[in-house]
Amino acid sequence: MARGAEGKLMAGTDSSKEFAFRPTPAIILVEPQLGENIGAAARAMANFGLWDLRLVNPRDGWPNEKATASAAKALPVIERVQVFETLTEAMADLNLVLATTARNREMFKPVIGPDEAADRLSTHIGGGQKAGILFGRERWGLNNDEVALADAIVTLPVEPAFASLNIAQAVLVIAYEWRRAALKDQPLPFSADEGEPAPRGQLAAMTEQLGEALDRAGFFKTPAKRPGMMNNIRAMFARGGFNAQEVRTLRGIVAALDRRHERPNPARHKDEDADDLS
Repeated sequence: MARGAEGKLMAGTDSSKEFAFRPTPAIILVEPQLGENIGAAARAMANFGLWDLRLVNPRDGWPNEKATASAAKALPVIERVQVFETLTEAMADLNLVLATTARNREMFKPVIGPDEAADRLSTHIGGGQKAGILFGRERWGLNNDEVALADAIVTLPVEPAFASLNIAQAVLVIAYEWRRAALKDQPLPFSADEGEPAPRGQLAAMTEQLGEALDRAGFFKTPAKRPGMMNNIRAMFARGGFNAQEVRTLRGIVAALDRRHERPNPARHKDEDADDLS
């Protein structure tokens, strides 16, 4: 029998936005032992828009204060946790179940990676069906009887010599892959502010200003080489893709360096004062 609760909408760290309850796979934790891991898994789920967390016989019961604290305000997940006595009950309404494991179970089941699993889940849920992903205990994962209930095995491309992942880490990887597959056509939460592209006239004026400053600094040791070096400088700036504000900043830098001889040098005056005292 499932035990759950409904709660108010929150969006993690941005309370001005509501959590989008899209159709997503259920995350099923089988006999989780630590509340901190449950909370961290809930946080990973909320990060990527998953909200259906099901616990099978959690060792310390539910609700769990440590889980809530570790969830970092992932209330859309924590407030909807369902608790089941058996795995069979937890997956009763699902018609596609994947089991995560880092060990070869020597079963005649498909073995897929997280990207393929996410694509399969996305297609399945996009067709109006329900699906879930099984994660095992902290100490030994899922047993063979539990894996046998799944349609396929999901394993991550980890280093064989150190293949064990924390539950929350494994949930995070699967949740990320799910969102990548399910929302692949949607833009990122925000885009870069590239500013207004610098007009060629601005670039030309900056280059000329720099050339004149380099002349005064004695940079061009051989006058005959100046045209070629200036062309190289022009090419560098043209290739840089600067915006208008960046060009204005660079011109200010060149002007400041060009006028540096007009300002007193505090370090030099300090040394001179020291000489006067000797």
